[in-house]
Amino acid sequence: MTEQPQLAPPSPPSPPEAPAIQEPTISQQQIQASEANYHNSVSDVWYLKTIEFGEGDNKKTTTIITQNFNGPCSFIAICNILILRGAIEILPPGRKTVSYEFLSQLLAEHLLMTCPDVDISAALEIMPCTQKGMDLNPVFTGAKSFRPNGTGGELKLFEQVGIDLVHGWLVDPESPEAEAIAQTEDYDSAVMLIAEADHITKGRFVVDDSDIPQAGSSKSPVYPDEERSKIENATSIRRFLDNTQSQLTYHGLFHLASTIKPGSLIALFRNLHLSVLYKRDTPDDSDSSLYSLVTDYVFLHEPSIVWERIEDIQGSMSTFVDSSFVKSTPAGGDFAGQTAEEALRAAEREQGEFYPSDPADLALAQQLQAEEQEHARQERQYYALQKERQQLEEEQRQRAKEEKKQRKKDKKECLIM
Repeated sequence: MTEQPQLAPPSPPSPPEAPAIQEPTISQQQIQASEANYHNSVSDVWYLKTIEFGEGDNKKTTTIITQNFNGPCSFIAICNILILRGAIEILPPGRKTVSYEFLSQLLAEHLLMTCPDVDISAALEIMPCTQKGMDLNPVFTGAKSFRPNGTGGELKLFEQVGIDLVHGWLVDPESPEAEAIAQTEDYDSAVMLIAEADHITKGRFVVDDSDIPQAGSSKSPVYPDEERSKIENATSIRRFLDNTQSQLTYHGLFHLASTIKPGSLIALFRNLHLSVLYKRDTPDDSDSSLYSLVTDYVFLHEPSIVWERIEDIQGSMSTFVDSSFVKSTPAGGDFAGQTAEEALRAAEREQGEFYPSDPADLALAQQLQAEEQEHARQERQYYALQKERQQLEEEQRQRAKEEKKQRKKDKKECLIM
């Protein structure tokens, strides 16, 4: 296992005959700088995992990119799809890690060789945007429909490399929310309508909409028909958003499963993340399931965990499978995420079957194992914290976005008055 960059260990103590040296005081700024350097060095380097991909005689060994911390999921998804298609290859074969610079150059060379009509300079300008995440605005009535903010350059990159970008956040045409969704269509417009309803009700809508008069209600109407219609639509839309927080519906899942062609590798937007979606090309379409490529860094040393079979919209029933799409058997069982050697030693310790042949070898093995386990524990803890921080930042950005839209609306109404 290639180790992550670490902070330099403290200097060893001076020899007895040397004069005492006062250790320098480490400032808070230096600590923060060291942490920032550690974070940047880890985030800019991604580990590679060897898997097998293909059906039947076409199966081959290849290398995919895993994602750690806040790695750019859109850029990694593009590269992994091109790798699995055989369009690009990471060399040399024994390489353990890659950087953004390495991959962006590889992708630029691919575009230059295979897409002569593509403006390479424009593509290179788009690529850095993928490092910060994509601001996608899915349309609830079309699996391939997005309304990007700004120029939508990130979406153009998918078109240039020939990769379909889809989502399954679709409203069921037979559902009670379908009529309201048809009037707003996309996520940003839905959020705007909810903010407008909250403004109309003077802040009561976001807190509790139970006292808001609905059509046919016995309560005395207190809003004009136009405003009441907006409130009712906003209520339906908010119900839809609350019930589809995973950004996938059963209607959308069934639509994708029935429309994606067998053998296709496409990018799926789901739960603020872009992943590689695959539908197998099997005889007689014996397997119509959809599979998501597992690129999470914590499964780097689990060779049997390659794909996740999507079986429900929440992910609670999803199953991990190996390269042959057989239910995975992690090397460690309950110790999933550890290396096979770590899992074996853990199981042997539990069963009391670990008998060392050499005390010195045992001591060295235990020391190395303890160091690796501690390092892995720190990485996973840091990973979990970064995941939580990313989610909080996304919530804050969304909240700021809604507040900004509301301020613009309030300012416009003040000017009219």
